[in-house]
Amino acid sequence: MGLEPCPLCIFQRIFVIALGVVMLVAAIHDPGLLWRRIYGGAVLVLALLGVAIAGRHVWLQHLPADQVPECGPGLEYMLQSFPFMQALEMVFRGSGECAEVQWTFAGLSIPEWTLVIFAGIGAAAVFLLLSRRGLPD
Repeated sequence: MGLEPCPLCIFQRIFVIALGVVMLVAAIHDPGLLWRRIYGGAVLVLALLGVAIAGRHVWLQHLPADQVPECGPGLEYMLQSFPFMQALEMVFRGSGECAEVQWTFAGLSIPEWTLVIFAGIGAAAVFLLLSRRGLPD
């Protein structure tokens, strides 16, 4: 669709991929109760981090126009020009391009959809952690 991802979008993608990898490994492993809880904990941590990033992005998108931060440099430039922790801090502050809503589906923007998905995956992880049997077959 020709959409250019902002730095927060890129980090959301990284957490979606990380969740997919952990869940794929868990599915292939077909773990017992101990490993199911380990995978569930890993999924919960990744989902919570995803919720934090997507939540920040949604917050930026809902700021009044006069409070939106100015557009900053691209992620590649930040990673090349600044120490990693400083670049990471700049990414999470967000910028004008992160506040722009480029696409919606059913009234929700991409970050709003990822927030819903991260929250749902996090809820499933909590279920796995609290359940003695895990997900039904």
